[in-house]
Amino acid sequence: MKVNIHYIRQGKELNISQQLALTVRLALPAMLAMLSSILMQYIDAAMVGHLGEGPSASIGLVGTTLWLFWGVCSMVTTGFTVQVAHRVGANDSEGARDVLRQSIVACFMFGAAMALAGVAISPWLPQWLGGEESINRDAGLYFGIFAGALPLLTINYLAGGMLRSVGNMKVPSLINVGMCLLDVVFNYVFIFLLDLGVLGAAMGTVMAEIVSAAAMMYFMWFKQPELMLHGRSGRYKPTRSIIRKAGMIATPMTLEHAVLCGAQIAVTIIVAPLGLVAIAANSFAVTAESLCYMPGYGIGDAATVLTGQSYGAARPDLVKRFGFISVGLGMAVMTLMGIVMWVAAPQLMAIMTPIEAIRNAGTEILRIEAWAEPMFAASIVAYGAMVGVGKTLMPALMNFGSIWLVRLPLAWWWSREFGLNGVWMAMAVELTFRGAIFLVRLFRTRSWIPPVEGLSVIS
Repeated sequence: MKVNIHYIRQGKELNISQQLALTVRLALPAMLAMLSSILMQYIDAAMVGHLGEGPSASIGLVGTTLWLFWGVCSMVTTGFTVQVAHRVGANDSEGARDVLRQSIVACFMFGAAMALAGVAISPWLPQWLGGEESINRDAGLYFGIFAGALPLLTINYLAGGMLRSVGNMKVPSLINVGMCLLDVVFNYVFIFLLDLGVLGAAMGTVMAEIVSAAAMMYFMWFKQPELMLHGRSGRYKPTRSIIRKAGMIATPMTLEHAVLCGAQIAVTIIVAPLGLVAIAANSFAVTAESLCYMPGYGIGDAATVLTGQSYGAARPDLVKRFGFISVGLGMAVMTLMGIVMWVAAPQLMAIMTPIEAIRNAGTEILRIEAWAEPMFAASIVAYGAMVGVGKTLMPALMNFGSIWLVRLPLAWWWSREFGLNGVWMAMAVELTFRGAIFLVRLFRTRSWIPPVEGLSVIS
């Protein structure tokens, strides 16, 4: 008999094999969704790459800042999706819909505020980042288009997160795959047929994400039983209690994301003096490695849903077991992906660049990083499990401390001794350390599974 996520909130007993089967069922489509998002990056990079060095550089210049804006909007939606997972787990569908209604208004307003800020800085941002005059105009336009679309992109994140919070991983995954296909079509039309260049690349990707947001909202509004708002009245004006809980969950995650983006910029500054080959190899290797760790983030999403609904159903033992099972599954999958990355590193780099020196440098650093993938998985999935019960502050501090106090000092030191290899050695050591401290916290269950009285999960 096929195990169903409804068993959690129905109070049914689940043996270990059923818990593992449920984890895999939720994780597979989530992994597909994560891989599809990486595929979109490959699509954009490949299609823009045909336009020449200038357009590619203009997009790369503002890439980290775009990730900062996108990530902040995504993290804000998590403050609401976790609350919905708890209420669905407690069989409180009306309470879940109440949070959903308020979240639509709150997240759209937040996205609008971020859009205003992004559009306002877009003309000057490339210059602030040190861009050359020849690429600054295209870079500013590219960033401005994405910034202007942030309200709708935030709703896309919200709708997908809400569907996943009730255990529906399949629909968001299929829509994300469709978004990749639309990205190819829209990019081709805007970049090549309409000859809009970099501006067309931004417009094509934004159009694909808007269609995805509409599909997500339609399914959530009309089809998903636990969330369906069609024909139901309720309050859309955000209340202080819902906003406060959302803020307490999302604020540490949002600050953490901003800090991580800052760390990426700092690593770039450390790598830059090593030369053009090092800069290119580092950039291509980061992209190639994402194929390895994105499945871990998919399993982390599944862990968030399973621990969140189990906690909402007042089943702390199930929270603990799903945390252990999901982390074990993540480590197993990313160990396999690490082996694949080690073996296929030359081929992965050859796809991205024909320059032998860059390929060789990228191959070396990918093989250094491959050894850290199992422990990287532990940190990713354990973090997802802790987010599910609303425990976000301490995991965020752990990520912050590990990166800024371990990775960056070691990267600065070892880059002077071993060049680019030293930077990635520091990364591997830091990821191993981070995984270890997350495993310690995971096994100390009282430190991350709160008491189950009510739904107040922040301590």
